[in-house]
Order: sequence, then structure tokens, then C-alpha cells
Amino acid sequence: MTTKCTNRELLIYTISRLLEGVHHVAVGMSSPMPAAGAMLLRALNKKQGLGDVQVSILGSVKHNSFTSGSEELFDCAAQGRIGAFFLGGGQIDGKGNVNLVGAGGYPNSPVRWPGSYGSAYLYFLVPRVILFREEHSPRVLVDQVDFISAPGSTEEGVYRRGGPHALLTNAAIFSFQRDTGRFRLESVHRGRSAVDIREMTGFSFDNDRCEIETPGPDAETLALMRGQIRTELAETYPQFAASLPEAA
Repeated sequence: MTTKCTNRELLIYTISRLLEGVHHVAVGMSSPMPAAGAMLLRALNKKQGLGDVQVSILGSVKHNSFTSGSEELFDCAAQGRIGAFFLGGGQIDGKGNVNLVGAGGYPNSPVRWPGSYGSAYLYFLVPRVILFREEHSPRVLVDQVDFISAPGSTEEGVYRRGGPHALLTNAAIFSFQRDTGRFRLESVHRGRSAVDIREMTGFSFDNDRCEIETPGPDAETLALMRGQIRTELAETYPQFAASLPEAA
């Protein structure tokens, strides 16, 4: 087994790090990498004798205690029983706004996406929302979204316990600074530079000369990912699991 991780394995490991300290992680139906990251956190916590992590993956039979899908997810979020969730989007801007509706002027958007559904609701209620999108380009990371499905911040006086915690892409990690409503570059992935990130990002951000490289997993963690986590993931995402490296 090679000890050099792939880019997707780096993202899965990074997700597990971003989830540290969370006791209940909820994952949507089409989110194999967030699911793998949550599973990895659960396995690492168990190995280290830390607290149990509940992982609820919509659409899974084994890794889901919900019996009525998103309805129970929304109830749990309202009760404060979900610690982390993931949101993607066709567009994400520098203020943490997410667009899941379409590109161009709404309602006549020439490009349409699946829709907002419960994104705004969960964005307001879940304390740690991780924005995740593999593609890192000015097409996705824009200065201002064309439509706000879920706002990154709200005006003073509006009750909100949830919001963006971080933005993870295939090139970098950003943290979200709630006091300023801006992203801060925390690290760049192997093979990238701060110059690359500035050119690939459509919005301005803090710490734009960051030289920190995103840390990868050690050999023991990588073996865990290629063995136990890959096997667990196959129950819900068989095709994605099959695309990951297998333990020797």
C-alpha cells in the first residue's frame, strides 16, 4: 500500500478534522466524501477512546436512524441535536451565500439546479455547516451569487445559531469569520500555491498569501480509510467506494 494519499483521500481526511468535537453529523443523500469523513471521525474517536459520533446519512439503511427522511432531520436540527451538516451549491460567494437555484437572472435563469429545499433552514440552525465543493473555480466561487438560497450571515437582531464554519474545495480550506462575514484562507492542498488560489477564486479573502500546506493522513489513518471506511461507505455509495484505493 502506498502511503501517499490521493486528493480525494486528502479531502475525506480533512473533513474528519473539520468535524472534530461534533457528536452528531448529518449527511445528505448525494455526499459520499462528507459521509466518508464523518465515518472516519467516528472510527478515529472510537480508536482513541473519545466520545461516540452519530452519523446520519440520508438514504442509508445501516448509517441512518431516521425513518421518515428529511422530516426527522429538520426536527433534530430545530431541537439542537445536529452538530454539523454539509452544503454545496452551484455558486458560493465571499459572504458565505449559497445558490442552489440557477445561474443568471432569476426567475428566468438559463441554467437551473435542483433547488434550495431545506438549505436555508439548516443553515440557520446547525452550528457547524461545512460548505463543500470539489470544483474550485471562478465559475463556482463567485463575488456575488445570482440567487441566495441560503444566506451566509444575517442582520443584527435575527436569531441564528447556525451558519458557515468552513469552505473546503479540491484546492484549499477556508474558515469563515462570522465577525467580518468573510472567508480566511487556512491552507492550500499539495501542489497548489496561494497564487493559484487567488487566480482560481472569484471573491476576495483574508490571508491571501497563506503558505501552509493542508496536512494529510498518516499511514495508519490511511490504512483505516482504505479498509474499514471504504467497506462501510460501500453500503450507501458502492460506485464511489469502488473508485477509492483499496488496502493491500
